[in-house]
Amino acid sequence: MKILLICANGLSTSILMNKMQKWGKEKNIELEVRAVPMSEYLNVYKNFDCILIGPQISYQYNEIKANAIDVPVEKISPMDYGMSNVENIMKQVKACLGK
Repeated sequence: MKILLICANGLSTSILMNKMQKWGKEKNIELEVRAVPMSEYLNVYKNFDCILIGPQISYQYNEIKANAIDVPVEKISPMDYGMSNVENIMKQVKACLGK
């Protein structure tokens, strides 16, 4: 499963990315997670199964969804993002992908 995280500048989301990758290893789930700033997602989104948007740019959801054709886009809840609640975020990803 390949997940793209998008935030304002890629820094805070990289913390979540590391926690998600650690979670995947602990659960023996093949998981590739990449965090990028809003300015870079158009260059890479086609290589991912799902896009998750950080709360700080949730207002750009419609733009990202319109541009990222054929890739599901979801907003990460501010609570799950702030607490790095990977369990809840992965439930969201699975629902997004219909798994």
